[in-house]
Amino acid sequence: MPKFSLDVVGMPDFLPRAGFPNPAGLMAPANPRNENMTTGKTLILTMCIIGLLPVVSAQSAPPPPRITSADAKSHAGETVTVCGKVVDTKVSKYALAGRGKPVNLDLDQPEPNPVFFFVTFGSQSGANPEEAQSAYQGKSVCVTGKIAVAGGVPYIMAADRSKIKIHAEDK
Repeated sequence: MPKFSLDVVGMPDFLPRAGFPNPAGLMAPANPRNENMTTGKTLILTMCIIGLLPVVSAQSAPPPPRITSADAKSHAGETVTVCGKVVDTKVSKYALAGRGKPVNLDLDQPEPNPVFFFVTFGSQSGANPEEAQSAYQGKSVCVTGKIAVAGGVPYIMAADRSKIKIHAEDK
């Protein structure tokens, strides 16, 4: 068992005393509890501010530009909103794990020469791709996302159906 000596005021010499040098020769803070509380409060405040920055910056971002399906090819790689009328749909033979079968929806011009399409999935479980077909077939829609190109045709992957908006007159 280690031996400790007591100083004049009756405190062990290994404990720092306010305003007096501790055994290592360093000055202990006058009120260590208040300093730790201030540091903790500052840390919490800093974390809150950093946590809110993405929310503030997301709200101040302008909406993506709105383009037609014919203009989509010249905006490959950009995040935009493409608007047009769904003129053709087709369900893939193969399903994606956890999503179900993808549904391709052509805007403004059907196969064999589509100008733009977007891909989405059926209901929440992905088990009903026909639901996605009937929800958008023949309606004017706007879909927001990043444009990619497959086989020379631009498209947007709209797995999140909240990115697809039906025009009010078609609802």
